Amino acid sequence: MTSERINPPTLSPATGFSHAVVATGSRLVFLAGQTALDENGKVVGDSLAEQFERALTNLLTALRTAGGTPADLARVTVYATDVADYRAHASELGRIWRDLAGRDYPAMAVVGITRLWDEQALVELDGFAVLA
Repeated sequence: MTSERINPPTLSPATGFSHAVVATGSRLVFLAGQTALDENGKVVGDSLAEQFERALTNLLTALRTAGGTPADLARVTVYATDVADYRAHASELGRIWRDLAGRDYPAMAVVGITRLWDEQALVELDGFAVLA
């Protein structure tokens, strides 16, 4: 895939995301929502950061199994049950993202929701990638 991250100077600085991603490739990978479920279907991690790390790991595992890399991500949506908690831990979540996925940030959004499918889940990530 070839991609270009676009962050116009007339918009607020993009920190931990890109305002737009132009991607060219031959395969689209649509990634289902991933929470902090382990291989037995149990939510692991008590804190938002622990669950975010597991959910992102799960998302990247699905992507890698489909033949992609984190740099192929064009769009990710984060669903959080507590946006204030998400904002309070933004720097820690950003470090987790950089450690697992690098600095080629996709277009992203964080959406506040009442709850997720599994009541213990605090965060869910979904997205899509464009592969060469």
